[in-house]
Amino acid sequence: MFPQNPSYTDGSAMRRSSAEGVRRRLAFCSGMLLPMLTRVQSSLLSGIDALPCEVEVDLDPRDAARREVVVGLPDAAVKESLERVRSAIANAGYENPIGRLLVNLAPADVRKEGPVYDLPIAVALLLATGAIRDGQAGGLDHRRYLFAGELALDGRLRPIKGALAIASLARERAMDGVIVPADNAPESAIVDGVEVLGVHTLSEVVGLLNGELEPQPTPHPDIAGMLRTAEPEIDFSQIRGQESVKRAITIAAAGGHNLLMIGPAGSGKTMMAKALPGVLPPLTTEEAIEITRIYSAAGELRGGQGLVTMRPVRTPHHTASSAAIVGGGIVPRPGEISLAHRGVLFLDELAEFPRFVLETLRQPMEDGVVTIARAQQTVRFPACFMLVCALNPTPRGDVAPGEVGRREMERYLSKISGPLVDRIDIHVEAPRVPVEHLQRAANGTGTREMRERALGARERQIARQGCANAALTGKQLDEYAPMDDPARTLLAGAMKELGLSARAYDKIRRIARTIADLAACDTIQTEHIAESVQYRLLDRRM
Repeated sequence: MFPQNPSYTDGSAMRRSSAEGVRRRLAFCSGMLLPMLTRVQSSLLSGIDALPCEVEVDLDPRDAARREVVVGLPDAAVKESLERVRSAIANAGYENPIGRLLVNLAPADVRKEGPVYDLPIAVALLLATGAIRDGQAGGLDHRRYLFAGELALDGRLRPIKGALAIASLARERAMDGVIVPADNAPESAIVDGVEVLGVHTLSEVVGLLNGELEPQPTPHPDIAGMLRTAEPEIDFSQIRGQESVKRAITIAAAGGHNLLMIGPAGSGKTMMAKALPGVLPPLTTEEAIEITRIYSAAGELRGGQGLVTMRPVRTPHHTASSAAIVGGGIVPRPGEISLAHRGVLFLDELAEFPRFVLETLRQPMEDGVVTIARAQQTVRFPACFMLVCALNPTPRGDVAPGEVGRREMERYLSKISGPLVDRIDIHVEAPRVPVEHLQRAANGTGTREMRERALGARERQIARQGCANAALTGKQLDEYAPMDDPARTLLAGAMKELGLSARAYDKIRRIARTIADLAACDTIQTEHIAESVQYRLLDRRM
């Protein structure tokens, strides 16, 4: 963001230019300086939101004993920050304060974690020693900015978590802007109405506050343009065969339905799950900012990435703990279901996941949020995701012929919780792809065609009831999913013959409503019910 100027990097030009700073440092070294109290504004993360945090530094040079204390419920990383700050100040060419030093992080009853407070503590110390001229004309007023950043020992600034939330907090508090590491500037610049100054070194911060460097704010990106040009990494035309699965995926994307693919290893289930976001509706500006906010708080943004432009796909391993899936920790962090917010949570080898881990998904799937309670705080993370699962029929990956193979498959499928299967709308079989299809050129149904069909159906749903079909309640289904008499008779017969549950009854109606929307039909007909019943595959096997 700023040019690397050697005179600013070592801090010598700034020290020479400050007569007031020289006077205060001479008095400081001679023991004449009175106790100094300085305050710098920063923030702390609570979930994915930033809360105000004031960094207070009380320096008393009259106390010869060098005592340094950090209070305000700091964790180990915060307690160690004073050592990093002192080294960074010295290596940048400034004097370190001498005497008793007390650092307070307010509010004192909320736990602080991470190295985010290195920069505000350093600024407060340099204010106390006079290296930064408080309130001088031409420089930035430190009271009007939020500071956050981790310091390297040589004074460089390293990226932090939650920079987007910090910029949002600055806007809420009507402050002028934020000063953050240069790597975090693109994500902070997503927030309009806030000046984002990305800096590389501590000396650049001093130069900005002393008026010796011209501020160069990071420009705000064209979010709408970035979302328009976003393209999926995998196109369905690259997937040979599996046209019946592509049909099921189109239905799932059109109505927001959860999906389970059952088939032998190597049939393309994982590749199709990763290609699914290309069929879902494009992200809105609000959704993109919401997802980026979660990834920023979790430290999941790649270096220099300012905005998440595609719906995420999260693929946790089956050995992941419930805390990794749902979220948790001493200071709660978002888990995989929150990182999949507005996107896809893909669970491969579903039967290999521990049952208690899968059971933790049931409440977030219903509510769209997950609440993590701790002794000191309770945090709510968004978790509105589309669940996509893949399942081999047996541990071997295929089915042996005859009665032995059937029993082996039943034992393997019994590891999955019935209530969880009930919450998955569409069960579809992904058969092994014949070699003849593999040898053909990739010319099957592509992502663009599938997306156009799904978007057309989704638009009909929004215009009719204001939400996707997967969110319809039983009462709303009675109103918005009317069936003709033959369809009603077919559904009643299927319920009796297959012994389906009341939950499955509503699932079939929701899927049939989506199939009818894809066909631009106002009334559910027999062919819609017949296809919908076929997607309750596990209900017929379990």
